Amino acid sequence: MLYCIGLGLADERDITIKGLDIVKKAKKVYLEAYTSILMVQREQLEEFYGREVIIADRELVESDSDVILQDAVSNDIAFLVVGDPFGATTHLDLLLRAKELHVPVKTIHNASIMNAVGACGLQLYNFGQTVSMVFFTDTWKPSSFYDKIKENVNNKLHTLILLDIKVKEQSEENLIKGRKIYDPPRYMTVAQCASQMLLVENTRHEGGRASANKSQSLQ
Repeated sequence: MLYCIGLGLADERDITIKGLDIVKKAKKVYLEAYTSILMVQREQLEEFYGREVIIADRELVESDSDVILQDAVSNDIAFLVVGDPFGATTHLDLLLRAKELHVPVKTIHNASIMNAVGACGLQLYNFGQTVSMVFFTDTWKPSSFYDKIKENVNNKLHTLILLDIKVKEQSEENLIKGRKIYDPPRYMTVAQCASQMLLVENTRHEGGRASANKSQSLQ
């Protein structure tokens, strides 16, 4: 059985009682550690759970997931996810592959940013499409987020923007040359996100007077 267990948003104590019971009895415990991060290190999780926690990076989850799934055919395997298991398409893809291999799957839900954002005082009912902001490069500056935010604004809806993180990522040069050399982790800040939004707005010029005023205040 593959157990996909949400960890919540803060620390080792956010796991549910049901999730903790499974972690304690599972043969192996994996922690997906590249789509989001907890506020504590792996060592604190291991101390609280009383178990070894294996870091599951992008390469393992997206390219070598059979290592996890084949073991789950005859053993209980816990796959830990920050927030809720269905907060990222990566996790859904893993569950679909498990079903293709006839591996039984059980999901243990938890809080995620998708509902915790209500703590800012804005009604969840008034949020529109959620968008992701990735790190721009010299040759890649995707602007698909712009149209979704514009549509939300036109419909008088709020927008939740998920900021990019880069953990165990390779540069284009190292990727092309097949060198397993990884860049240091990077975490997008609100200022970086705002700067990239302004860059696209200065190109598109579709935000009108309100956007111009916002641009001046951010600068």
